[in-house]
Amino acid sequence: MRTVILVVSFVGMLILVGCLSRTAETMVLLDEKVSEVKISKSNGFGGMNEDIMQSYTDAESIKTFKNAITTAQKQIGHVDVSDPEYDVMVEYTSAEEGQLPTHGIHLWLGKKNEKSMFMYIDDDEVYLTSVKNTQKLRLLIQ
Repeated sequence: MRTVILVVSFVGMLILVGCLSRTAETMVLLDEKVSEVKISKSNGFGGMNEDIMQSYTDAESIKTFKNAITTAQKQIGHVDVSDPEYDVMVEYTSAEEGQLPTHGIHLWLGKKNEKSMFMYIDDDEVYLTSVKNTQKLRLLIQ
């Protein structure tokens, strides 16, 4: 009986540790150098507005966008959202120009002290940024 209790306790601890150590899923970009990030007003879900309003090629701005995107955490379950505010196009540099796709992402830019929301084009999963990343994005997107 004592052995059964020990085994059940051990299995219970493993399950608990597994649940606690599970990290939230985040957005991913290619493992390539980002050469440019372009922003446009969104025309709605599923497509990219190619009428660019801002373009960023400097290292600091690219770093800000990469960090905001790759640390945004996936939200569990269905989230009802309005049409996106912005389209974000992440472009990469490669040894063979033109070989890498552009990452298309919808963005809902949060207000002061709010989180922002990202969604891959042609997807329905929502990822939330931190409030700190929203503040940095707000400084770039005017």
